[in-house]
Amino acid sequence: MTKYDERYTALNNSFRQGIDSRLEETNIDIRFFRFHSLSGDEKGGTLQDRDSNISENFTFEYPVFTPSGKSKQGEAILLLHGLNERNWNKYLPWAEFLCLHTGKPIILFPIAFHINRAPVTWSNPRSLVNLLNFRKEKYTDDRTISYANVALSDRISQSPERFYLSGRQTWADLTVLFEEIKNGIHPLFKDATKIDIFAYSIGAFLSQVALMANQKGLYSDSRLFMFCGGSIFRSMFGISRSILDKPAFEKLQQYYIHHFGYEATPVWERDNAFNAFLQMITPERFRPEREKLFGSLKERIRGIALSNDMVIPYHGVLEALGEKNAESTIRLLDFPFDYTHENPFPHNTKDIGSLNSAFTNVFSQAAQFLA
Repeated sequence: MTKYDERYTALNNSFRQGIDSRLEETNIDIRFFRFHSLSGDEKGGTLQDRDSNISENFTFEYPVFTPSGKSKQGEAILLLHGLNERNWNKYLPWAEFLCLHTGKPIILFPIAFHINRAPVTWSNPRSLVNLLNFRKEKYTDDRTISYANVALSDRISQSPERFYLSGRQTWADLTVLFEEIKNGIHPLFKDATKIDIFAYSIGAFLSQVALMANQKGLYSDSRLFMFCGGSIFRSMFGISRSILDKPAFEKLQQYYIHHFGYEATPVWERDNAFNAFLQMITPERFRPEREKLFGSLKERIRGIALSNDMVIPYHGVLEALGEKNAESTIRLLDFPFDYTHENPFPHNTKDIGSLNSAFTNVFSQAAQFLA
């Protein structure tokens, strides 16, 4: 059984963004690779002018956990994170476990405007004081407003379109990354490398859209393991002091459920990515098409949902995949300690034995499916 609490502490003490290192305990190398996003002018959804000037979002480094001493490999696992993440902290033991137990490199790729693709001021309390006070004055007595969510909440409140646009940019980036890997251009991988996905939270939503759109056939053989993810958009509940405040989340839901795709004058290019995204907004619209598609993918999809997950509830997963598909692919679990969607494995819990057991159980299932 993995001592999750110990590995969490050790990895967070040793991990440094942009600096290659070796984990002697598990014989894993952490290597960083530079990426330049070209999707600011992407057809079908350009970033807004004010976001095109955020240099961190266009040129950045991403880490790969890879078994030490191995030459170019023919398989990889992409790990996608959740909404409003500012660092890789909680994902480091996840990547280490998956790398160790599958023997495959784990690519931690940041979603647009997240992790190190965002200005440091977005996560610096001193820089956010004025913005925090402004939102607290505007939305009196709203206790969901916090330093952790205020930057993203303000951006979404100004322009809910950013949710779709950042997803499109990330999807376009992944297209470039997948082609680079599959064509043998990436220094870690051989030609025709097979890429599977481990996705958490909004990363799972992005992965579902990617598999549905299947740009250039790049996802035709990809397997997807979803953890705390997979819900239809309407049933997600992102009001959290670490995700979005209440006013921002309500504006986001209002826009996508009632306006997106209903414009009198066409706003978006209606390509495969747009259509796949649209099918994932509400359970009623496109239900037959969506469930048929997930039915065809069910041998390549597995996942775990948590009973006390308030952000991505299990009923939303049933709505997205269809009950029959979900019941054959997604397991519903519960843990005997206090946890949340945002922190499924609280490393400071007093019930360390149960924590370590829960972590090992979840990631053993993921590793077994993705091995």
